[in-house]
Amino acid sequence: MEQLTVTLEYPAPFDGVLRDRLSLRAPKVRDMRSAAKQAPQDIEERELILFGLLAEVSPKELEGLHFTDYRRLQEGYFRLVSPSTAANPVAVPTDETARPRAALPALGD
Repeated sequence: MEQLTVTLEYPAPFDGVLRDRLSLRAPKVRDMRSAAKQAPQDIEERELILFGLLAEVSPKELEGLHFTDYRRLQEGYFRLVSPSTAANPVAVPTDETARPRAALPALGD
């Protein structure tokens, strides 16, 4: 998957325009590196920077989202970076108690 659109429950302003959806493109290595360089010690800021790059909006504007909408962005991001089970079968834990993932596991662990 190269891109997906996240519908916001609470429309928010981006570049002065009230929007009810954001599109995220799939991240590239350069996006991950750029976010890591801009916020080397702050995983939350790094995630905001990465999502801003992928949605082509300001990280500061993302901070104004309702948390439920931010969680939708996180879920969308995970869909973009998850391997397709049809093309690449991988055992995925189905245990509901599995540790929640950070959006930037490779950078934060």
